[in-house]
Amino acid sequence: MRNQDDLPYIVVERDSGGSFGSFCLGALVGAGLALLFAPQSGEETQEEIRARAKKLRIAAEERMREAQSTLGDRLEHVREGVESRVELVRDAVESGRAAAEEARTDLEAKLERTKTAAKAGITAAKEAAVGENSTPEEDVTE
Repeated sequence: MRNQDDLPYIVVERDSGGSFGSFCLGALVGAGLALLFAPQSGEETQEEIRARAKKLRIAAEERMREAQSTLGDRLEHVREGVESRVELVRDAVESGRAAAEEARTDLEAKLERTKTAAKAGITAAKEAAVGENSTPEEDVTE
């Protein structure tokens, strides 16, 4: 059996340095060296820089328009989703109101029937009580 100390181990190091910064620095140094050693005149180099800057600006504007268009489409899609959900909520609220009104009408009708039945019961109880208080002779004469 092997000892744990005999096992190989792996060391992982992370370089948290600015790789993008290094890239930019290298690009600037490369551009500077290219300008120094270019076989063109200063005017030709300036014209080339202007042309490349113009191309870069046009490309950036195009990407910006594409991003705005995509964002506008997504915003419209979200707006439509929100509007449809608001409409569903409105329909649900309206259905709830209608159901509540129907339940109220039913409850009022049941309450009215209950009141009528209670009044009839009270009247019948009074009549029965009056009938019990009368003497049997009174019942015969009637």
